[in-house]
Formats: sequence, structure tokens, C-alpha cells
Amino acid sequence: MQNQENCYENVWILSGTSDGPVIVKRLVELDYSVFASVLTFRAGKAYIENPKLHIITGKLNNKKEIIDFIKKNRIKFVIDATHPFALIISQNLNNACKEINTPLLVFERKSLMNKAKNFNYIDNLKDINKGDLENKNILLAIGSRFLDDTAYYYMNCKANVFTRVLPTYESITKAFGSCIKNSNIAILEPSKNEEGILEKKLCDFWEIDYVLCRDSGSYAQKNWERIISGSKMKLFLVKRPKLKNDYSYSFYQYENLIDHIISKY
Repeated sequence: MQNQENCYENVWILSGTSDGPVIVKRLVELDYSVFASVLTFRAGKAYIENPKLHIITGKLNNKKEIIDFIKKNRIKFVIDATHPFALIISQNLNNACKEINTPLLVFERKSLMNKAKNFNYIDNLKDINKGDLENKNILLAIGSRFLDDTAYYYMNCKANVFTRVLPTYESITKAFGSCIKNSNIAILEPSKNEEGILEKKLCDFWEIDYVLCRDSGSYAQKNWERIISGSKMKLFLVKRPKLKNDYSYSFYQYENLIDHIISKY
């Protein structure tokens, strides 16, 4: 691996396509050698091409794999910029780094839901009041992992269930393998402009009453907030899970994370 002898420069970041590319670009500019772990080949295309950047694709299954990777590549410190709901990998990173005394830096997106009368925080995916669901059109924008189970629950509550999933093999496979009617499935990337045009047209076409998503802090969530604010629809936002991360530093701004790295490592 490149730059292993200058091991103080070896950084490992685990992230998606929102925060990872920004952090990686800055680290590479500062002459760090960076290993970036992403789940799919497609996600890796969001990162810059640079000889100092090594893209690692695929899931890490357990703590041992993490420890082996850190040791093999002489990683000096690890950045966890994974999805706020990716509990398993975050806990494994925490436990692995703690065991071998490798610094773990956590980047967390701020939770900044705007206040509006039709915005609602809920604790779990199935916490919308059953009495309010009959004959309502509910759009699930929750990812694919718990899609079938969540859809089945709300269908039993006599709601009409729709979903928007990302254009990835896993998401498409799980969506069309779920209990949701094929005609009620939309495959699209979240809009990155401030209008959220595609999502709004989707809601209008399906005459959506409720949108269920998670407090991820992503531009997808912000789109739903913009679309629903001032409309007759209601947004139900699942609160972030609380993760006990007892061996890490947390950051909410890119600049603070980078400044910490520069000063400490």
C-alpha cells in the first residue's frame, strides 16, 4: 500500500457520498494518504481520483475485520462518518479502536429539523398513530433495510403504502421483493437542488398524505422538509438512535474535524 512507511499520514474514513468526499478531498490536499470505505462501487465514484486515495468497497462484518485492516494498513486514526442509523458498524468501530488504542473521530450531521405544525418526531418506524392511518396515502422514504416490515405494518393499519428507494441493486431488489405494489414504488436519487422538484411531483401524483423518513441530516431529509412545509401533508421523522460511543471524539463541522486532525496528528 502507498505511503505505509509514513504511517502517521494513513487515515481511514468510513462514509457515504455526502460527507465523505468533502472530508477526503481536504485530507488529500493536506497530503494525507486516505483509505475510504464505501458500500458500493457506485458510491466510490463520488470521490476524487488521486494517487493518495484508496477506495475500499464492501461491508465490514465484525470487529476483527476492522482491527485487521487497521493493522495491515498501519492506520493512524479512523473517521466514522457513516449514516446516523448505521449502528452496527459504528459500534464495531468503537470497540475495535478501543481495543487496539487507535484514535476514533466521529463526524455527525447536525439534527436541525425546522419547526412546523405538520412536522412530527417519532421514536420508531411504526409510531404513527394507528387511528390516523385508515385510507391515508403514506410514502416511506426510509431506505430498504426495514422497508418490507414497515410497509406490512402500515398496510395492516389500512393505509395505502408507497415508497421511494435509491437506484441501487440492493434497494431495488428489496423494494420489488416487498409487499408494496410495484406501481407504488419509485426509484430515484434525492434531488440536490433546493426545490425538491422530483419528490414534490411524486407526492402530487400519488396524492400523499404522510411522509415517513429518518432524521439523517441528509439533503433527502431537507427536501422532504421543504416540500411538506406549508402543505397539507405531514412529515413523520424518526429520531436518531442513541449510540454509546465511549472511545471517540465527535464533530459537527468539517472545519473542526480537520483542525483537530492537523493539531493532534
